[in-house]
Amino acid sequence: MEFLNAIILLLNYTIIPALTYGSQLALGAIFVTLIYGILRFANFATGDMMSFGTMFAVLLTYYFQSIGISFGVLPTALLTIPFAIFMMILYMLTIDKFVFSYYRVKKSPPVQLAMVSVGVMFVTQAIIRIIIGPGDKRFLDGEKFILKAIEFKEMTGFSEGLTVKSTQVITIVVTLIVVSIMFWFLNKTKTGTSMRAYSDNEDLALLSGIDPKKVVLITWVIAGILATIGGILYGLDKSYRPFVYFNNMLPIFAAAIVGGIGNPFGAFLGGYVIAFAEIFLTYAYKKFFVYLLPEALEPNSMVQLLSTDYKFAISFSILVLVLLFRPSGIFEGKKI
Repeated sequence: MEFLNAIILLLNYTIIPALTYGSQLALGAIFVTLIYGILRFANFATGDMMSFGTMFAVLLTYYFQSIGISFGVLPTALLTIPFAIFMMILYMLTIDKFVFSYYRVKKSPPVQLAMVSVGVMFVTQAIIRIIIGPGDKRFLDGEKFILKAIEFKEMTGFSEGLTVKSTQVITIVVTLIVVSIMFWFLNKTKTGTSMRAYSDNEDLALLSGIDPKKVVLITWVIAGILATIGGILYGLDKSYRPFVYFNNMLPIFAAAIVGGIGNPFGAFLGGYVIAFAEIFLTYAYKKFFVYLLPEALEPNSMVQLLSTDYKFAISFSILVLVLLFRPSGIFEGKKI
């Protein structure tokens, strides 16, 4: 019984939150690796582009709620996803046309494009601040909990309760669906094959008759879908704070590099590696060991490896270690 209580404790405070957070990071990391693998630059505007798409979901959610439209037990925000994706893709294509395409035509080095993306990041932040402001926004409605701790205790008789939020299940399920569709598209369709060929060898792809404009267009469309859905899921699970998305840029890039920059599947797994590392290394294990150890050996301290204040330091440390010892990431040599 005590052992099961310890397992439930870990499920409640580490495993389920890590799976949820990892799913959100995974979508952002695939966004980064897709842009890097095909357009060949590190897009530092990733976090703010996720925030930009989520902003429209928040505004549309408020509008739908004001006119009485809801999604029953599910969050109304899910109904706004197609509209938010459309606005996000429109914004990305506009930025590409007036900014990135100029440097792409000039064959500018990747470092220059990366610096340009920093400028895009600040412009995006300014637009968000003008439209919705910097404040915290909550847009969750529908059923908030699938399982409550007190209900779990009553059903099982355990001392520990298990809480499962609807947003956690939605995040994990939606991420798996979106990523599965994306992998199928990249590997099984003619357009996906063209994108992979363009990523492997741009000159040879052009000689084969692949249209680079179409590849760029489809890349931004997929990136817009990933950024918007990832941002909305993060906002539903926590809350929408526009500039928190900027802070997520480090763990997102860490996830992409850990998995092997340019490899979508590696980026997907990298999101979970970073999430589990952050949560497991900052969790206080005192109660966990109280369940497992004899009373005489029970710890007096929090048994916490690192304070939660060092959460982002973990991402940075993992990033540095990977760059030092395995620069090509976990899936070395594998690309889009």
